[in-house]
Amino acid sequence: MNYDFDSIIDRTSTHSLKWDTRRLPPGCKDALPLWVADMDFACPPEVVSAIQERAAHPIYGYTGRSQGNYQSFIAWMQRRNGWKIQKDWIVFSPGVVPALNLAVLGYTQPGDKIILQPPVYYPFASAVLNNGRQLVENPLVLDNGRYTMDFSDLENKIDSRTKLLILCSPHNPVGRVWRKEELERLVDICAKHDIVIISDEIHSDIILGTEVHHCTATISEKAAAITVTLTAPNKTFNLAGLQIANAIIPNKRLRDAFAIQTENIGLGLSNIFGMVAQEAAYEKAEPWLEALLAYLKGNFEFLKNFLAEHIPAIKVLPLEGTYLPWLDCRALGLSDAELHDFFLKKAKLWLDDGTMFGTGGSGFMRINIACPRAILKQALEQLEAAALQAS
Repeated sequence: MNYDFDSIIDRTSTHSLKWDTRRLPPGCKDALPLWVADMDFACPPEVVSAIQERAAHPIYGYTGRSQGNYQSFIAWMQRRNGWKIQKDWIVFSPGVVPALNLAVLGYTQPGDKIILQPPVYYPFASAVLNNGRQLVENPLVLDNGRYTMDFSDLENKIDSRTKLLILCSPHNPVGRVWRKEELERLVDICAKHDIVIISDEIHSDIILGTEVHHCTATISEKAAAITVTLTAPNKTFNLAGLQIANAIIPNKRLRDAFAIQTENIGLGLSNIFGMVAQEAAYEKAEPWLEALLAYLKGNFEFLKNFLAEHIPAIKVLPLEGTYLPWLDCRALGLSDAELHDFFLKKAKLWLDDGTMFGTGGSGFMRINIACPRAILKQALEQLEAAALQAS
């Protein structure tokens, strides 16, 4: 079956957060939005049909999770990741970000320390600080255009108050897919110090390079005992508005502590259409995903080649996973405020500033390439025109 990723679909009338130009300052309302991580592609037709079929029944009351919902997810994890999970390991959440906060509440006390590896997805820091915990940074190291974990720094920063490490795998925004030996070393350190790993693997289906994604909990029995894996169909199938995610927690003690938080806050029930969409996606939409991955690889090659030819001062780092390339703009010689204005006011592009992702983000920008190639081409041509005008 042929899937259409080239058609431009108008989202401005749908209350789309991505396209809500009211968030922009005057004079920038015409900026192209290539920021927040959702896609400008139609969802898989199999998912749309399933939602339409359920919507045809006119009662949308409280609904339990079907056996098919569990089975489709379990089969997906086995097929795509080689991980045979059990039904009772699965705890539902309305999203990965709520799940991060639930984990912070369930596994730490106010004042405890939580380690992040910036530059990293900014809700991680919010989940730490908004809940009264101490944020400890273990910054990634950029060496010859590739980010790695700094294990020596990690060990030096751990003390008796350190209870949690939040891992981004694949990493957003630097695009790394962590190798097995990297995860093994991370697990060894955390297990030695009784630190729980919260592994955000929401982008694990979006692998664009040659590295293989390894679920952190599958590295060893030791890893499974200390890891809470967060995943969702949202990035994979463009379902973020349907509010559904899954926490996979093999360790019963950790699972019970997480489940208590969902019950205490009243998050035990999921969106009925989210459940319908997840089941249809995992059961029927794998061919759509394979076509999507091919298209995204083409978009990344287009981006990389365009920048190399037309704007060589902007370097794009390798994109092993996610659809969110990390742009190194330091050679432009601009301050972060100037870089923000250059993209938004001169190039008329709405991207995520690197500084949003914490330490190590200065001089970088994150761009979302999950859009029709014509939109990406327009964006890059606007960027080239702005660069020529500035030179």
